[in-house]
Amino acid sequence: MTFPTVQPPDETLLPEISDASFAPVLDRRLGHLATLEAESIYILREAAAEFSRPVMLYSIGKDSSVMLRLAQKAFYPGKIPFPLLHIDTSYKFPEMIEFRDSYTREIGAELIVHQNREALKSRAKERIYSFRDSQGQWDPKNQRPELWNLFNSRIEKSESIRVFPLSNWTELDVWLYIHAENIPIVPLYYARERQAVVRNGSIILIYSPDELLPGERAQRIKCRMRSLGCIPCTGAIRSDADTVPKIIEEMISFRRSERENRAIDHDEEGSMELKKREGYF
Repeated sequence: MTFPTVQPPDETLLPEISDASFAPVLDRRLGHLATLEAESIYILREAAAEFSRPVMLYSIGKDSSVMLRLAQKAFYPGKIPFPLLHIDTSYKFPEMIEFRDSYTREIGAELIVHQNREALKSRAKERIYSFRDSQGQWDPKNQRPELWNLFNSRIEKSESIRVFPLSNWTELDVWLYIHAENIPIVPLYYARERQAVVRNGSIILIYSPDELLPGERAQRIKCRMRSLGCIPCTGAIRSDADTVPKIIEEMISFRRSERENRAIDHDEEGSMELKKREGYF
């Protein structure tokens, strides 16, 4: 199945680019971005039509920001026909919560916040439609084939499916789309000097002296977050990238995963798949 290009409702797909260093990369990927956008919009519309009570998981990170823009486009000029669900572990960065509340209010999206400290667990690679059993568990050996972009949405009342419209997107695709669409993101993604400590090789942001361990002293470090999670398990990276074009230019040179500074992803071999089987998002 081929996906038609879906034009934005009120702006062109690509604003004028000021940083020539990555403009060729963006130019080469414009057609690819348009295809990804159309595919994701198709998946969103399918999910909204097939399921009786869909919600969109909203982590407040860059992927969720792209998802939210795609949902706006998918159902334009109407409102997004399902609520956003944020799983709040109570350990999120304060900038994330401030952005969540202000931005969802600005665009008129319905927001549900669910407190769950156990949501500190992480995720593994899934298909576009990932089946969960009646216990909310994910079995990698009990997933459905996805041939020719045909998705099996049949479930019993006690079962559920997690739909991931960004399954075919890379980190570079996400950042290029954020730039092309001028999508607002949490300021933590931009580099600036912040109070932090270097702990076990990771740069940990410090918001209160109570967060310091014995012998630690906070210092000003110019850094930014490459991936957003919970304060205790998410480290920053040293960076001078204070704009989206600079972030894109910087990340093109990266050779390691964006989640390398997420401690929860490194606690044991195969940990993400094990946690997924246990029913975590």
